[in-house]
This record gives sequence, C-alpha cells and structure tokens, in this order.
Amino acid sequence: MIVNGSTVHEVLVAVFQVRHLGGHDDPKHHNGAELCVLLWERAMAPMVGMWSLPGGKLRSDEDLPTSARRQLAEKVDVRELAHLEQLSVFSDPHRVPGRRTIASTFLGLVPSPAEPELPSDTTWHPVTALPEMAFDHRTVVDYAHSRLAAKLSYTNIGFALAPEQFTISTLKSIYSAALGYHVDATNLQRVLGRRGVITPTGSTAPSGRSGGRPAAVYRFADSRYRVTDEFAALRPPG
Repeated sequence: MIVNGSTVHEVLVAVFQVRHLGGHDDPKHHNGAELCVLLWERAMAPMVGMWSLPGGKLRSDEDLPTSARRQLAEKVDVRELAHLEQLSVFSDPHRVPGRRTIASTFLGLVPSPAEPELPSDTTWHPVTALPEMAFDHRTVVDYAHSRLAAKLSYTNIGFALAPEQFTISTLKSIYSAALGYHVDATNLQRVLGRRGVITPTGSTAPSGRSGGRPAAVYRFADSRYRVTDEFAALRPPG
C-alpha cells in the first residue's frame, strides 16, 4: 500500500520457537533447548545474501494480521501459529534504502513439537547466535524477544511455545530458553499453578533410564492468550 504517494507499508513477523538443539554444554543452553527465530536469506537487492525476517508489502485489500499470515504462508510456508500479535511500528525514514518504508511488526509463536517444512532459503537461528541481518531486522528481533520475555511473566503465553501436554521439567526448559536464564522448576510450578495457568492431567510420563518416580503431566488451562497477573515478573536467580 502506498501512503501519500511516497511511503510503502510493509509487515514483518518475528516467529519464535523453542527448539531442542542438543549437544550443548554451555550453561546458556537449557537441556538442549534454545529459543530460535525464523529467518530467510535474501535473493534480491538490496542486501543480497543477508538474513531477514519474513514479510513484505501490505496489500490495499488486507488488514495487518491477514497480511502477516499471508507473508508467512507465501514466503516461508508457515501456515499455523499458536499465537500472533502486533508489536510495534518501525518508522525511521532511513531504515531501508530507497522509498521510505514503514514496518508494522508482529510476534508469532510456534509450539516446540511442531516441525514446519521450510524452503531451502529459510532456517531457524538461535537468538543467542544471530547472523548479520538486513536493515533493522535485528532490532525487531530484539524487541520481539523482550516483549515475549515480559509476557511470560504476566500472561499465559507459554501455551503457544509448549506441547499440548508436558512435564514440569519440559516446561522449565521452555521458559528458561525463552527468558534466557534458568528458571527454578518448583517455583515455576507453584506460580503457574496458583494463577490457574497450568493444570495436572492426572497422567504421568514414562520413567527414564534411571527409574525413579514418574513425573506428573500437565497442560495449559487455556489455549487463548490472557493476562494472569498484570504486576507479576519472573526474574533471574540471585
């Protein structure tokens, strides 16, 4: 869509998923789980070969959420998201070369068991090891990550990153990866249980190789976004 004959409006989506990379001894990795963002490699000028967020121009016949979902389906073949919300508008006149381009940005979340089939020019990148990115897309990723981390404290948004059913150990890994620091499993269970965010299913997970008491299995009480405690904040240990 052209605004005032000289401005282009585009839509960008920061799609996050907690993925199990495995084989990491670094303490910043959480049982092999790492928060990753979906990026595609640019094939056209400007900045050919640079990594970018999926997105494109807003059409005159669509609203912003519709455009975001279309861009994901067309550009990177991601069609189902557990959560999609608008974040902010990036409007620096010099954020891209050429005609002034305003970007409406979105946060998209994919649950960890999902494995979308991606085009060859698209891949998941850990947010702790991002490549050099085109334009201001790194700034958008950082902003989206900070908003996700904040929302994990005072909403039930974790449902969009977790499997349908999970143990507290699995949920701890997901929250730790998304927040960027280790979360205490007992405290996480207590906080989310008290707020009515998670509930036990009544079943248990199979015992591991070391045996021991089977772990209880939980699920999120809701699969729709809601604020659970507007003043809450999960903080790093110590």
